[in-house]
Amino acid sequence: MARDGDEALELLQTPRGPELAILAWMLQGVDGPGICERIRAQDAEPYRYLILLTSKCEPEEVARGLDSGADDQLAKPFHPVELRARIRAGRRILDLQNQLISTREALRYRATRDTLTGLLNRGVAIERLQQELTRASRQKAGGMAVLLFDLDHFKHVNDRYGHLAGDEVLREVARRAQDVLRPCDHLGRYGGEEFLVILADCGPEAALVVAERIRFALADRPVRAEGAIIPVSASVGAVTSGQGRTGEDLVRLADQALYEAKGQGRNCTVASWLLPATGQLTG
Repeated sequence: MARDGDEALELLQTPRGPELAILAWMLQGVDGPGICERIRAQDAEPYRYLILLTSKCEPEEVARGLDSGADDQLAKPFHPVELRARIRAGRRILDLQNQLISTREALRYRATRDTLTGLLNRGVAIERLQQELTRASRQKAGGMAVLLFDLDHFKHVNDRYGHLAGDEVLREVARRAQDVLRPCDHLGRYGGEEFLVILADCGPEAALVVAERIRFALADRPVRAEGAIIPVSASVGAVTSGQGRTGEDLVRLADQALYEAKGQGRNCTVASWLLPATGQLTG
């Protein structure tokens, strides 16, 4: 219940406000049509189904009420049976709307996520990387960092334990890596057994810390999969936003650092602060 139009509008604008509202036309403060106009102008979700109650039965007034954004209009005095029927019709519309939203979100999730691990897929991860680069540049934030890590000898896992066990290892690796990241960071499956980490507002020293946390989280204990106990480790390459102008630049440099880590014996991190003059890597 709302005491006046202003309170009704406030209730309808809250995230958990009613999805179906019965509004009197004449209200103190904002009137019924005014509420409808403001709610429709926001184009927000979830959808609000609005029924206007009014004694204004002239065609022009009915048209005004519907044009304001009302879904239905009922003349006073009304019969309770008719009001209940119109409410049921509104509920059916809302149910269909919610089903459409659920379907849309499911499709969006499937389009942006890796089907095996649930992480960001490669394309979306690269988009997020470019977005973070743009944000860091615009806000002159404390920079950002990119990690690229690859599971060591993963082909051996598939060959010895089977692909089902390999899939479970990848899912567990995704869970463990996600657990050591902040909510503002992004983790994606870059391809196969390779993962991309985007660290917002993160400088070189902090990037090294996160890289080692991920590496230790993976190597700390084996993964149980398909009745087997499988040891896991990863090689990590780390770069910072100051080393490249685009997301592709950073991924390329991180890949070079990752290759260097594998050359050093695997299960290690190479912080590859690229030297532009020589193209050499230091770590």
